[in-house]
Amino acid sequence: MILSVSRRTDIPNYYSEWFFNRVKEGYLYVRNPINAHQISKIVLSPNIVDCIVFWTKNPENMLPRLDELKKYNYYFQFTLTGYGRDIEPGIPNKRKHLISVFHDLSKHIGRERVIWRYDPILINETYTIAYHLKAFKAIAEKLNGYTDKVVISFVDLYAKTKRNTENLNIICPSKGDMCKIAVEMAQIAATNHMTIESCAEHMDLQEYGVKHGTCIDKDLIQNIIGYEIVGNKDKNQREECGCFESVEVGTYNTCKNGCRYCYANYSYDRVSANICTYNVDSPLLCGVVNENDVITERKVKSLKMEQLNFLNLI
Repeated sequence: MILSVSRRTDIPNYYSEWFFNRVKEGYLYVRNPINAHQISKIVLSPNIVDCIVFWTKNPENMLPRLDELKKYNYYFQFTLTGYGRDIEPGIPNKRKHLISVFHDLSKHIGRERVIWRYDPILINETYTIAYHLKAFKAIAEKLNGYTDKVVISFVDLYAKTKRNTENLNIICPSKGDMCKIAVEMAQIAATNHMTIESCAEHMDLQEYGVKHGTCIDKDLIQNIIGYEIVGNKDKNQREECGCFESVEVGTYNTCKNGCRYCYANYSYDRVSANICTYNVDSPLLCGVVNENDVITERKVKSLKMEQLNFLNLI
């Protein structure tokens, strides 16, 4: 099983104590976002969890406790953009603070296990194409030697995203604009010794130097764990998404980053209410088990093939 922690909220930033407690207890609960009375129990045995993929904009709170994950394989998706507090109100200053956090994490676990995300790219009168290219270059130069890969994407204006961004005057980039950004970012990434990939993009950018990527990356996971794994594309994600199948443990409407482009928070009132129910000792991330809830242990297993990956024996 690949554990996704989490597409729905920033667990490393705000709920790491809960997650470490869940690892210690050996299980957690996830409420079904479609059917609220259905709760899955996920067993967290190191024999079952092949790899954990952390998604975050600030993993600083986890750094002192990473040794508690020594029985697990994992890597981080670390988002660093050029936006200010008008777009990402809950995120510390990148230049003054988060660059050094990225460095510290990379030194601790290895550059191959920290993926830089510059996404989503939204364009308006403040965050122009020229602005993004300048910001991307500045961050890339600071992360040179601390990561092997950067992932980019363009903002998708879902119904929830449109509500949150209605005052931002977002400009839909033309095909030419997207090509220009892809070409120049690919050149910047190469100069700074990084490969560059796209995340769930409708447009094929490979001829411009940006190949289709997979955030839950089967090849990377196999290299990290030293085994081949078997499984399929994640059927719960968008058609354009190439991610390998995983088990998501987060909860919508719980992230305190407050990013204006976020699709996982669609009601600030709900976020505030959910945060009030957070209990570091609860099996559930925000919320309590009610008498009408049905808890079912999800059938999960290791995806490892029995034989070692011979590439790691050479």
